[in-house]
Order: sequence, then C-alpha cells, then structure tokens
Amino acid sequence: MPRRLRQVELGFTATAPVRLAFEATLQAPPAAVYRSIAVEVGSLPAWFAPVDSAVPLDDGERRTIRLRGGIRFEETVLASEPDLRYAYRVDLTNAPAVSALAEEWALAPEGAGTRLRWTMAADGPAPFRAGLRLASPGLGLSFRRAAAALDRRLTPARRPSPGSARQRRRTG
Repeated sequence: MPRRLRQVELGFTATAPVRLAFEATLQAPPAAVYRSIAVEVGSLPAWFAPVDSAVPLDDGERRTIRLRGGIRFEETVLASEPDLRYAYRVDLTNAPAVSALAEEWALAPEGAGTRLRWTMAADGPAPFRAGLRLASPGLGLSFRRAAAALDRRLTPARRPSPGSARQRRRTG
C-alpha cells in the first residue's frame, strides 16, 4: 500500500540525516548525460539495472519509478537545470520505513566529459537510517555500474588500441 512521505525541498539533499553521495567520470558530455537522466526518463531501465520502469508525467514535472522487486516511487521534480542538475523527491512509495527521500544528480564538465554525482538523501526511524548507511557500498556499486552503462550508451564505440587485451583476443 503506497504511503505519502514528508514533502521535502531541494535543500534536503544537503541537510538530510542520511546523505549518500557517489561520483563517476563519464566520457560523454554533460548535455548528453543530462538528456538521458532528465529528458529521456524512460531510458533509465536500459542503463540503471535496478530500475524496471520509469515513466514521466505532467510534462516532466513528475515521474513514476518502479524498481525490480516491486518497490514503487511517485516523484516530483524539484530542479531541472540543463547540463547542471536534476533533482526530485519521493511523494508516495510502498518502501517500508522511509519517511522522506530526495535524490540529486549533479553534472560538471570534466575535460570533454562529465563529472556525475548522485546524492541520495533520506530520513526515517533510526534502524532505517542505519540500514541505509550499511547499504552504501552496494548503492555505490549500483551507481558505478549504471554510470558505466550510461557512458557506453552515449559514447561511440572506440577501436581497441593495438596490442591491447581486446585486440589480442580478437586476433588470437
């Protein structure tokens, strides 16, 4: 049964009792990364494995996310700044224990690519907060895998360098 969470604003990503932040560098430029995260919301399951479906609503003002395993989120977009930031809060969920949840994707140019930071900010009872902190390594791994998959989708395939392991396998 869906429950309504506490409505938080953008500042919650900096002040929440639990804040988990993960970073990755992508070869794709910020415009392409932003487009995949904030505009092409429906592409999320193609590169973020835990996501089963992502549906934008109300001209991108809201979205519905369904995770593998059945967890659902109805979200409101808090910030949509092209090539810089995309943030949202969860309004309704069937996830247990959480009382407030917001996420922010921050983008910055890094050479010809993008420095991508994902922040998850949450509140709930002490056991929930402790459990989320314990889940940090797994969430970080999930983020790094998603960032790598997104980069593969956005970056044209490169030929292997002569003498690389990829090259040797193909010719050997």
